Amino acid sequence: MEKVSKPELLFYQKIGELFYAVAASDRVVRKSEYDALAKMVEDEWKSMDDYEDRFGTDAAYQMAIVFEWFDYEQMDAQDCYNDFEDYYNDKKNSFYGNRKELIIRTARKIANAFRGSNKSELIMLTRLELLFKE
Repeated sequence: MEKVSKPELLFYQKIGELFYAVAASDRVVRKSEYDALAKMVEDEWKSMDDYEDRFGTDAAYQMAIVFEWFDYEQMDAQDCYNDFEDYYNDKKNSFYGNRKELIIRTARKIANAFRGSNKSELIMLTRLELLFKE
């Protein structure tokens, strides 16, 4: 595995911010949403590339770390989504290959983790899909 550069590490952190925004869009982050993210990281994100952080941990875990930290800090979901959108618009070249599709699939899993998607989650998912189509 190769040590990840700061821009690549930031990519995973911003994705974690996005996933938090989806989960927190209804103002409540549930354990099932944490679990959905953890499962997707283990099952799909870890195998996406070979990047590691400076401690030798797969960089994909940065998503879960940021997700948990933002929940602890009770960050505003809309602010987090807007921050991700700004990052995406500045760094579109980081969204190569099947990354967009995996991001949307993971966001949907998180949104559906507790009794299916609610209105606020559906709005955020739709905004994300439209952003990626631009």
